[in-house]
Amino acid sequence: MNQAPDFELSYMFSDDTFRLSEQKGKATILTFWASWCPDSSRDLPKKEQLYKTMNHEQIEMYTINVTGRERNEEEAVKYAEQFLTQPTLVDRGRDIYDLYNCDGVPSTIIIDREGKIVASFGDKAPFLDVVEAIGKVI
Repeated sequence: MNQAPDFELSYMFSDDTFRLSEQKGKATILTFWASWCPDSSRDLPKKEQLYKTMNHEQIEMYTINVTGRERNEEEAVKYAEQFLTQPTLVDRGRDIYDLYNCDGVPSTIIIDREGKIVASFGDKAPFLDVVEAIGKVI
């Protein structure tokens, strides 16, 4: 298991900054997405339901809008406002997406409490596989 590369990104709806290294002690799930993507549109509502039922003392979920893969950044903001209650971060183009070797949206990265990547899923991964991997880190 590799250490998850640290990064800092802005939140979509606040002036605060997220830093991965500040998440130690909690498992973290990152989902990279783009508003135009049909796979993201299937995946994110399921993750949203999961987010609403999770114990946030143990695990945190963040979505990351890959601005470098967006056709229209305003559409991404509208999508997040309409469908997401999870904290949403904004990639600098494809910086963090590429840092995590993502290939397609959505991509899901699961990081354990020690900050190590324990699972990585591409755009065609069955949702139950993702849930099963999350279950192993909490």
